Amino acid sequence: MSDLTPMPQGECTLERTAFGELVWTGPQGQRVAGVVPVRAFPIQAPQDGISLVDPEGHEVAWFAQLATIPQPARGLMEEELARREFMPVIQRIASVSGFSTPCTWTVDTDRGRTEFVLRGDEDIRRIGSAHALLIADAHGIHYLVPDQFALDAHSKRVLDRFL
Repeated sequence: MSDLTPMPQGECTLERTAFGELVWTGPQGQRVAGVVPVRAFPIQAPQDGISLVDPEGHEVAWFAQLATIPQPARGLMEEELARREFMPVIQRIASVSGFSTPCTWTVDTDRGRTEFVLRGDEDIRRIGSAHALLIADAHGIHYLVPDQFALDAHSKRVLDRFL
């Protein structure tokens, strides 16, 4: 892989096919179908370090900052990232079916109330700062708690039992 950085508009293009697939055309005219944008630091620095990878996971382009990507490519990348990065933010833990795992959690998120199954204590991880948590459910969906100490008292007590 060469050191690809954001190119002036026209040298590289990103387009969506009729089937919804992204196609990258590089500076030498090479076309790579099925590319996917991936954030290097999705939680700590979501606007920095965006990579385009091919279907085999090989990087075809690197962008230091999302803001430096010219339109319409930036719009396509933002759409694709939003579609792929479903990560509800937990605002309150309403209830837990039990304090041994697996157990069912009922939570209020920024996308509404939902229930999920926590398989084990190891599915709750600290990330970034000491106060942020990432909780994975039995289906692989990740829930973000940006600051565990900003939650209400009941939610903090529940988390204390699992941490």
